[in-house]
Amino acid sequence: MTDSQDPRATLAAAPMSRFQIIAVAITIGLNALDGFDVLAISFAAPGIAAEWGIDRAALGVVLAMELLGMTAGSLLFGGLADRIGRRPTILGCLVLMTTGMLLCVTAGAVMELLAWRFLTGLGIGGMLAAINAMAAEYSNARNRDMAVSLMAAGYPIGAVVGGSLVAILLRHYDWRSIFLLGGLITALFIPLVLWRVPESIAFLCDRRPAGVLERINSILRKMGQPTVAALPPLTAAEQNRSLADILRPGLLPVTILVTAAYFLHITTFYFILKWAPKIVVDMGFAAASAATVLVWANVGGATGSLVLSVMARRFPVLWLTLGVLVISTFLVTLFGFTGGSIGHLALVAAIAGFFTNSGVVGLYAIIARSFPTHVRATATGFVIGVGRGGAALSPVIAGLLFQAGIATGFVAPCMAAGSLLAATALLLLHRRAQATRQALS
Repeated sequence: MTDSQDPRATLAAAPMSRFQIIAVAITIGLNALDGFDVLAISFAAPGIAAEWGIDRAALGVVLAMELLGMTAGSLLFGGLADRIGRRPTILGCLVLMTTGMLLCVTAGAVMELLAWRFLTGLGIGGMLAAINAMAAEYSNARNRDMAVSLMAAGYPIGAVVGGSLVAILLRHYDWRSIFLLGGLITALFIPLVLWRVPESIAFLCDRRPAGVLERINSILRKMGQPTVAALPPLTAAEQNRSLADILRPGLLPVTILVTAAYFLHITTFYFILKWAPKIVVDMGFAAASAATVLVWANVGGATGSLVLSVMARRFPVLWLTLGVLVISTFLVTLFGFTGGSIGHLALVAAIAGFFTNSGVVGLYAIIARSFPTHVRATATGFVIGVGRGGAALSPVIAGLLFQAGIATGFVAPCMAAGSLLAATALLLLHRRAQATRQALS
């Protein structure tokens, strides 16, 4: 046992234990749930439209509803994760997600479905804020960017695995079976989190709840790290920190630029994820084939996410993200002009998915490294919450453009412009960081 060494510094410098690796792996699985849950409505969209006879504009609202819930969930529960802890927030969000998914099975009309998708979105939004912070705080300094990137890579992995199962389900059952599968899988993660994911040590050191030393030492023992006799005292600056710091002069420019980048790119990202199945069905292909195209988009996304995660251990994540955002702009535009066979559509969707999802992964790593521990979940929730507003607008705007008779070849480049504007915001963030370093030197 050491005297008053900061356990955060110990974990930052020490190699990651198996316990830490498992905890990060669980955050990857939790984000995979998000990937499946968010895309469940995309897989179900053709069946819903056919059964209830709704037009494209109304379908756009259905596709956007859980994104609106995610906006609210990110804003509400991101701050909660910085107050009560990452672990209880994750568990509460899992309950909301499970309930929302299972209630979708019972929906008999559009309004019911909208309500349950909003509830599901609340859980997803809060989950993302908490697990982004948890992945960063369970990692050492060397692997932090990679760990957060891998966590974000869980999203397309969940979509790929879930989408493969959905393609089989849709051959035998209707769209409701998708939500039943998602609800049952989500419920299984509740006991897993209870068993293997204790609270973040960084959070406990910052918040100092009752019995904090005993809790931290218990977690350190599980990690195979030396325990401490006492925690270092909080400095005056640490005692005066607030969740509102993200909107104060020191962090406000960072908050604005990171939020703008996420908002703009996610608008492009969700155009592909939400409308690809319907676009393919309207070309005359079956719903199962449309699901296959979306699966390949996420195969590309999962591959790109893993590639960027590994590269983030060796190269600056900011420049990696800038590159993939620029390429995403071109590829989403190209998707709008693609026709021919399912194989051709799947190939273009996979390459587009490779770069668009890599951009999201890079942005998650940038969020985690841009904010200190005491506001990390709050900032993540704020960025994702506002960004999901862009995600919610994306399918609605595209739906209105389609409803007005505008061709996909024009709609796609309009929606692709978000990625290019996001790259511009990150360049401004980089220039601000350079100016700050120069002022301090």
